[in-house]
Amino acid sequence: MGIKRGVIIVLIGLFLVVLLQNTQVVSVRLLLWQISMSRIILLSLILAIGFIAGFIAGRISKKGN
Repeated sequence: MGIKRGVIIVLIGLFLVVLLQNTQVVSVRLLLWQISMSRIILLSLILAIGFIAGFIAGRISKKGN
């Protein structure tokens, strides 16, 4: 098992621990809207948005070279 795979497994494990400890419902205010959702869903959405943004930024920087 490579170092990269081990780091990914540890990060996924830590993320799952954080998710399981944050099950309360929170209210999120975004501009004019107020949304109530579970922290699990909120953290998962933020993680997905971060991965997508990083992927797009990486693709754009590769095209620039």
